[in-house]
Amino acid sequence: MGNRSSNLDNDNNISRPIDTPFKLPSPLPTWPSGQGFATGVIDLGGLEVSQISSLAKVWATQEGGPDDLGATFFEPSNLPNGFFMLGSYSQPNNLPLFGSVLAGKDSTGDTLKMPTDYTLVWSSENLNIKQDSVGYIWLPIPPEGYKAVGHVVTTSPQKPSLDKIHCVRSDLTDVSESDDWIWGNNGLNVYSSRPRDRGINALGVSTGAFVASNNGTADSLACLKNVKANLSAMPNLNQVQALFQAYSPLYYFHPDEQYYPSSITWFFQNGALLYTKGQESAPVAIEPNGSNLPQGGSNDGAFWLDLPTDDSAKDQVKKGDLQAATAYLHIKPMFGATYTDIALWLFYPFNGPARAKIEFMTIPLGKIGQHVGDWEHVTLRISNFNGELQGVYFSQHSGGNWVIASQLEFQNGNKPVAYSSLHGHASYAQPGKNMQGNSNIGLRNDTAKGQMMDTGANYSIVAAEYLTIVEPAWLNYAREWGPKISYDIANELQKVERFLPGKLKKAVEKLVKSLPNEVLGEEGPTGPKFKDMWNGDERG
Repeated sequence: MGNRSSNLDNDNNISRPIDTPFKLPSPLPTWPSGQGFATGVIDLGGLEVSQISSLAKVWATQEGGPDDLGATFFEPSNLPNGFFMLGSYSQPNNLPLFGSVLAGKDSTGDTLKMPTDYTLVWSSENLNIKQDSVGYIWLPIPPEGYKAVGHVVTTSPQKPSLDKIHCVRSDLTDVSESDDWIWGNNGLNVYSSRPRDRGINALGVSTGAFVASNNGTADSLACLKNVKANLSAMPNLNQVQALFQAYSPLYYFHPDEQYYPSSITWFFQNGALLYTKGQESAPVAIEPNGSNLPQGGSNDGAFWLDLPTDDSAKDQVKKGDLQAATAYLHIKPMFGATYTDIALWLFYPFNGPARAKIEFMTIPLGKIGQHVGDWEHVTLRISNFNGELQGVYFSQHSGGNWVIASQLEFQNGNKPVAYSSLHGHASYAQPGKNMQGNSNIGLRNDTAKGQMMDTGANYSIVAAEYLTIVEPAWLNYAREWGPKISYDIANELQKVERFLPGKLKKAVEKLVKSLPNEVLGEEGPTGPKFKDMWNGDERG
């Protein structure tokens, strides 16, 4: 998980030193008491694991990798009594040090064993690169019935001692995959890793260890697995509320924004209507709690919501109501319940028209982008070992990206800042144009600091499958939150293109054809529970 973008200092354009660990702006609070959350140790089924953020530097190179600044390799230090190293950690030098790796403790007598030998994966001894010494990456050879989940890094050509690292019994492991690129040179590529299968029911546990891909050796490493699907490390309701109070994002809307979020109750009480196919002339008002909405089923086109029919009421509802706006929270286990994701959903009654940037021109795209009932979200990822915020996912139309904690903007302590794009309401970690496309031709997602919403001031926990939460009726409404829009895209393009030279006309046409349905707005959106990320991992 992470957006490995450059983190250059704005004042002097110098990278922050990786030797200086990043810390959240404020110390972590004392969390309310509970069963296993934030106790420092999680039992995966006979294998206890602890998250180690005390990292000792082993080897570094000062070139290659993101921004050509090199990478640094670490091993965990100051392990708790009885815990053993399972793998080394690495990250690119264009980021401040912010990471951890799991260490393991055998609580049954046979979950961990030393390797039988090592294979040399790669050495830098014959490379002409900037490095502080010669580095060696080793792959442990596990005994039968066990798997290696991490590498060992040394500055010596001699093999590491056999007790340097431990391998894990095979049934406590799962299949991993490469994630973010960390560094590469002369055929070697180093990546962070994550479980291949991810979601609220997936049991794979991320170790934090890197994988080195050199002639297929990356395929030899596994991740861990919560074999008993133990949820005892998940936060209880009091702890969830404390977590959200600590990390509730501050949402900034563009100064020119016209269409703000609201609460669902406000939307229903101010004239939203439920339509039934075949009875379009007789829409019905919606109860404030949504109790008369069809429940379950599928998005079969039989029902949809729309704005009030009265023009004045319609215009009013389109604007939303920032004072009534509510953050709707879905709490879910991730990575075998070693992390908690808090998905924060905002509802906008209306999504405004899109704008394109074509070379030096900004061009409104007519009705393209407009639709009723816009759902947008960000997701907080929190370690269940200590309750520390690890990163935030910012959803953007049909995709989005993870931004690790060291790359976030914070205010009021540990509250991350999120920016909602003008009219389209995509979420970003920073102000700017946020182009979707390239710098010359693309969709503008302008963000800037206008009005602000403190999501911690008005929120509702609407779902947490592992807790006893009564879900509101509107959450289980599977149909569309807006009507299907039948405007003629070709006609809209003609309106846009009539003042453009031929070359730019073709550029606009190509851009519009490339836009996902979420931007085009032709289909009304479904609610949060019927999107892929509800039960799965985010798409970053």
